Order: sequence, then structure tokens, then C-alpha cells
Amino acid sequence: MGMSFDRYMRDMVQPMRDELTSLRIQELKTPEEVEEHLPTAKGTALVVINSVCGCAAGQARPGVAHALQHEVTPDHLFTVFAGQDKEATAKAREYFAPYPPSSPSIALMKDGELVHFIERHQVENRSAEEIATDLTEAFDRYCR
Repeated sequence: MGMSFDRYMRDMVQPMRDELTSLRIQELKTPEEVEEHLPTAKGTALVVINSVCGCAAGQARPGVAHALQHEVTPDHLFTVFAGQDKEATAKAREYFAPYPPSSPSIALMKDGELVHFIERHQVENRSAEEIATDLTEAFDRYCR
């Protein structure tokens, strides 16, 4: 029989997780973890809504990696994986109103309030460098 589909998917997405966790971004895998961290994070928090799609690989994750080399970065770094950790993602999205759910997307929060949001269409239509610039400008504005 070989591997189950779930195991196959887990193995397939693990490098997509590692790409962010290697940047010291903390994965929130359950709604409880999201509730424990997002509303109470003092200062600024970056939340990357990861996904298996090509624009997450080509633009979102490299853009985030590039932005985190900036001199000013958020106090906290979190990620949820859309389509994989569904309940955690749904819980995180409650904090991103009024934006509709989209993945990949990137949120910047300050003291539990959403201050900047990059939607999927803003990822798809831009390069990793443009996304990094968008993020570093937001870091300069909110994270100093």
C-alpha cells in the first residue's frame, strides 16, 4: 500500500513549513495556540498565512525571508498553514477582519490589532522583492 495520502501530504508540505520555521517563525497549529498568542502579543506580530500554492513558494515565503533581514522587524513572528492546520487558520482569520480569507497572505498586528495586510492577489501580482519592500515599509512604520 505504501504511504497514506495524509502522510504523503505531510511529507510534501514539511519543507514549506521549514522554510518559515528556519526564520524563527513560530507555527501555530491549533486554535488554542492562536488564541494564546495573537491577541496578547505585545508590540508587533507578523502572521504569515502559508499555503501550498506556487505564489507562496515563489513570492510570499521568499518575500518574508527577505523582509526579515531588515534592521527593523516585528517583535513576534507567527505562521498558520491554510489547508493543513484548518482550525488554527480559521481562528487566526478572525483577527484579520474585514479582509476576506485568502492564502497566502501576510498580516502585521500591533498590540493585537491588525495594522497592515497583504492579500493573496497582492502576492500573486508582485515579486518577492516587491513584497519584501511592502513589508519593510510597514515594519518601519509600525515596529520602531
